[in-house]
Amino acid sequence: MKCLLLLCFCVHVVFSATFEYDDYGYKKPFDPRGHRPVVGGTERYNMPVIAPPPVSRGGSYQSRPTIAPLRGALLKAKVEQPDAGGCLHASEQMGVLCPTGCELKTSILKQERNVKTVIVEIKRDVNELSRSSNAVNSFVTGLSGHLRERQRLVDDNGNVVTTYTSDLEEQHVFIKETVDTTFPSNIRHLQQVLETIRNKIQKIEVAILAQRDKCNKPCTVSCPIPVVSGKECEDIYRKGGITSQMYLIQPDGFFKPYKVYCDMTTLNGGWVMIQNRQDGSVDFGRRWDDYRSGFGNIASANEKGFCQKPGEYWLGNDRISQLTKMGPMEILFEMGDWSGSRVHAKYSQFTVQGENSNYLMSVAGYSGTGGDGLLSGAKELSGENRTMTIHNGMMFSTYDRDNDNWLAGDPSKQCSREDGGGWWYNRCHASNPNGRYYWGGPYTRQMAKHGTDDGIVWMNWKGSWYSLKTMSMKLRPFFPSR
Repeated sequence: MKCLLLLCFCVHVVFSATFEYDDYGYKKPFDPRGHRPVVGGTERYNMPVIAPPPVSRGGSYQSRPTIAPLRGALLKAKVEQPDAGGCLHASEQMGVLCPTGCELKTSILKQERNVKTVIVEIKRDVNELSRSSNAVNSFVTGLSGHLRERQRLVDDNGNVVTTYTSDLEEQHVFIKETVDTTFPSNIRHLQQVLETIRNKIQKIEVAILAQRDKCNKPCTVSCPIPVVSGKECEDIYRKGGITSQMYLIQPDGFFKPYKVYCDMTTLNGGWVMIQNRQDGSVDFGRRWDDYRSGFGNIASANEKGFCQKPGEYWLGNDRISQLTKMGPMEILFEMGDWSGSRVHAKYSQFTVQGENSNYLMSVAGYSGTGGDGLLSGAKELSGENRTMTIHNGMMFSTYDRDNDNWLAGDPSKQCSREDGGGWWYNRCHASNPNGRYYWGGPYTRQMAKHGTDDGIVWMNWKGSWYSLKTMSMKLRPFFPSR
């Protein structure tokens, strides 16, 4: 008996050692390994030897009594102890196994993981909804501010519109008054001015037509020609014609006489004026034929009605050549600037050949106060640049007949085209008596048509960029005794 009790006690101890209690007081299996490391490698685990069950020797207990008398008491005990039997217990009244708190916990633990996931998602949605609510609140607040600002702008615009409407109404009244009263008055006044201008235009047109009719013929000056005439002005002077004015001369009896202006006072007189520049009234940018036959006005009437004042003209290369063939001729250049100063340059020998040689010019014997502009070239230049401005021995050139010493056949390399008139150009000039007429004297490259010194130039007196006010060329027979 003692051995049996000891055996039961050991079994109870072993059974108790293999279980531990959970949080609710229920027993659960115990892991015999606990937290020890798992055996591996060469380590071996020896299973414990299980003691064999004790040999029953019979006991002193008698057979159990019948349980009928105790059935009510046992049922009552079962009702009083609902937890007996573990997580499920029998309910004799209901005839089923009813769950206890242990089974409910297990069911709840099974659902806890899904519930937590749902809760986390709900929390995230709640946070997102909170942030969205904050953003919506901020947006609504901003919209409210914008709405207030818009309302303020609308109010301001309303005030501005009211102001502009008032101004517009005032301007409308002013414009209406102007259109109804001022404009008609101004239109009537402008119509009167227009009618006056129309009348003036008609008068100008009539005057232009009259001038056009007059200009169909070469301009002539009606002057009484003195009875005295001769082969040239020196001959007239010797015959008693001592007044400077227009005369008729006839150097060759086989040709008709023609008009010239004779200077009978300068350096003892007897000069035939072959060229004169004084007011720019005649254009010297002419063709070859014009320079050959001559152009301009020989003389003009003065206060007394006599032609004692020379006009602007070029006598003509044919007539100049004819005069120099009569015998030795000297030529006089007289010049004046815009301040009233006057100088001259005289050459004791001057000859112009005929058109067959393109009116080749020869000159020699300089004297005077204006500087040599034909023989020695421009003194402000040196070397080849100076020699190419010598005019002696040059042929006559115009813009339509190039005979200078520049590149032949190149229309962009023509002295006459660039320098404004016909002359005995080299490449190009130290003197340019037939150049363009500039008022005031000094001129610039920007004023010049081709950017060149195209004025009435005598470089050895005033340089390249000063255009003289007056320039004349005069011929007479040369006598050494003078």
